[in-house]
Amino acid sequence: MEAQRAQEIMNSPKMITVTHNGTSVYIEHVDQQQGTATVHPLDNPDEKQNVSVSSLQER
Repeated sequence: MEAQRAQEIMNSPKMITVTHNGTSVYIEHVDQQQGTATVHPLDNPDEKQNVSVSSLQER
């Protein structure tokens, strides 16, 4: 995924399914300059991690 698309998904009023390594995640923040996103698994909001947006997949 590209950073711009991750930003669009994050700002969307609709729930768009995104996965990271097979786990459904919620995108909290996108850093377009660094090409990273702060995400957490849908079932564990306390497990935040920074990942490359290229490792995110839209379902």
